Amino acid sequence: MPAARESLLDAAYTALGRRPWSAVRMVDVAAVAGVSRQTLYNEFGSKEGLARALVRREADAYLAGVERALVSRPEPRERLAAAAEWTASAARGNVLVRAMLTGCWGERLPSPTLSAVPSSSAVPAQRRADGPLPSPGDFVALVRDRAVASLAAHGGSKTEAAELARACELAVRLGVSCVLAPAGEGGTAGLVRNALATVRSVV
Repeated sequence: MPAARESLLDAAYTALGRRPWSAVRMVDVAAVAGVSRQTLYNEFGSKEGLARALVRREADAYLAGVERALVSRPEPRERLAAAAEWTASAARGNVLVRAMLTGCWGERLPSPTLSAVPSSSAVPAQRRADGPLPSPGDFVALVRDRAVASLAAHGGSKTEAAELARACELAVRLGVSCVLAPAGEGGTAGLVRNALATVRSVV
């Protein structure tokens, strides 16, 4: 029931924008999505399951945006700048992405445990959501590795590969730092371009 699941997650996200997660009621989420409360419980199992699924969806959407940014420009340095800019803008526009990238879960937000929880769900998407959720450090590694894979030249030396990984991690960490302390003139992309111009790298 993918359409109902997405509608329920959309309704939960909208509700979170209006009130603290502790005040979000399952019956209201179901009503807004136009499904029964039983359908909601069949999909997610509990409010905690709904929270985990919502966090997982927003994490996946953020990482999909990283992938798009990494192919949006012809030059490697510009690709990394675009990924860092996406990181900062995604966090500005989505409180869950900001919390996931920084580890700062406010009292208005759900705060699911990052470790896996026991799952008896028959819904594959929920079993995935009940698995481990990424920590801020996990996101840095995931984005760095995706950037390396996107930018790696075929047949590069081990030294070049290590330098590329360092450059990618620098860009990712600068993007995350701009979530907490926005960049000044030139924005996040400009900060990354300038930083990568001062280090010896293959980008």
